[in-house]
Parts: sequence; structure tokens; C-alpha cells
Amino acid sequence: MSRYRFIAAERGHYPVRRLCQVLGVPASGFYAWQQGQQRAVGRPKTPAWETALVKVFGGHKRRYGTRRLQVALREKGHRLGRQRLRTAMRRRGLHALQPKAYTPRTTDSTHGLRCAPNRLLDQPKPTQANRVWVSDITYLPLASGCWAYLCAFQDVASKHVVGWHVAATMPEELVTTALQRAFLAQPPTPGLVVHSDRGGQYCGKAYRQLLHEHGALRSQSRRGDCYDNAQAESLWSRLKTEVLELREWPVFADLADAQASVADYFDYYNHDRLHSSIGYHTPYRTHQQLLQTTALNCPA
Repeated sequence: MSRYRFIAAERGHYPVRRLCQVLGVPASGFYAWQQGQQRAVGRPKTPAWETALVKVFGGHKRRYGTRRLQVALREKGHRLGRQRLRTAMRRRGLHALQPKAYTPRTTDSTHGLRCAPNRLLDQPKPTQANRVWVSDITYLPLASGCWAYLCAFQDVASKHVVGWHVAATMPEELVTTALQRAFLAQPPTPGLVVHSDRGGQYCGKAYRQLLHEHGALRSQSRRGDCYDNAQAESLWSRLKTEVLELREWPVFADLADAQASVADYFDYYNHDRLHSSIGYHTPYRTHQQLLQTTALNCPA
């Protein structure tokens, strides 16, 4: 028990100043402590939902806005409106990361190699997993002033990132390695369509042979139409907002740092991050559910 607490307990039997003299503390110190105790008693207790809000927001490293926070808190038993969340976040100085406006870009397709047609035109969005994958390549800045290159393949229906690879250069091997990883993780269904832009890496012989060996069909965007591969571009927008914006420029110390950081992010993206277009579920959970539904609907 502290000396101030002892004085508070005995003040009904002895004068406060006498107790302070005996214990060697100033009377002014005791009264200041007493006022602090009274303020603490009168201070309203932080509600459980607000404590959970701070924990969820910090756990997702500022990647959740009010929509995803609302869903995450509902799963923990807290039903709240978005305006109430906004007010609490503003009061606590919590600011979610904001993705930058999407800037469309076109790929240099003057490589002279033969491109495939866009097999997704006028086709309904797939409702089963491993029916359509999309892919693209993006750049990651290194401390040396050089770049690392990331290629990923993502399932259109579930948003699950099925395969990826980071390398110091971007030859055709960058794409084929990422695709081989995807095939190992997710055995393709017959007639799988793999869509990309018109980059030369997606027109090479080794890439086309790999697709052929797995019974997959190559599909590519139309010339000069960047929106034909919008889902892959959207993945890069999200990754660069939720990884690059959290780190100091030039972001990655070296190639190994870039590889480890991308691995951590895609693990988070697939297994923990709620995705609005799939009903605020995680891509991994959605992918597994779609695979189970497909298996149940297949004739024995």
C-alpha cells in the first residue's frame, strides 16, 4: 500500500497533517494525489467496442477503413454504424491509408511476338475458382536505386493470389516461375483461362508451353486498352498503398527484403484481409468455399 493510500485510510482517526509528518510526505502532495483519484473515478470508462476498434485498426496496420472495421467488429460482437466509427477514429487520431487514384497505363507491346486474343470479352464473371486467372508485372524500389520486379497470378472469382515471384530482372522466367508456383498450389481445371496484358514475357515460347502442358488457355488484353486487365492493376494499387506507404522511401533495402515483404503481404492479403467484392470475406476462405461447391456439383 502506498503512503498516500495509507493516509486516506487513516484520516478518519488522525489529522492528515500529522499522518503526513509521520510518513515524511508533504500535505500538498497528498491532496494533489486525492484530486487525481477523484478525477480518475469520474472519468468514463472506455467502451469495449472502442478498445476493440483500436486493436483491430492497429492489427491491420491502418489498412482498414470504416467499412472493413464495421465488419471486423461485428464478428467480435460489436454492431456499430460507420458514423460512430468515424467519430471515434477522428477523436483518437486514427487515419486509414488511402489508395491513390488509379492511373491507367499501357504496356509496350512492340516486341513483335504474337499475342493471344482477349478471351474474357463479353464473358460473364466466373463464379468458380480456378476458371480464370489474371496476371501482371510491377516494379518495387530498392535502396540501391535499382528495381525489383514482381509478377503475380490472381484468381478472378475468389481474389486469391495463387502464385507470385520477385526477381532482380524481368525476363520470361519471372512469369514462368510465378505460374509454376501457381500450378503447384492450385492444380488448374480444364480450360483455365490465364489473362495478362500484351507484355513480351507473356508471349514467349516457355510461357506458352507451360500453359499448354497444363491445359490452360492464354488470353491477353487488346492493344492500348489498359482496362482489359483492371483486376491485376487493382491488386498492384492495393499492394503499393498498403506496403509502400507504410515504409520509408526507397522502401526495400535489397532484393531479399522485397521478397520477404511481398511474401508477408500476400499471406496477409489471402488469409486475413477482408475483400469487399467477395462479401467481406478473405480470399483464401472464399477460394476454398468455391472449390468445395464445385466438387459437390460435379457428377460422381
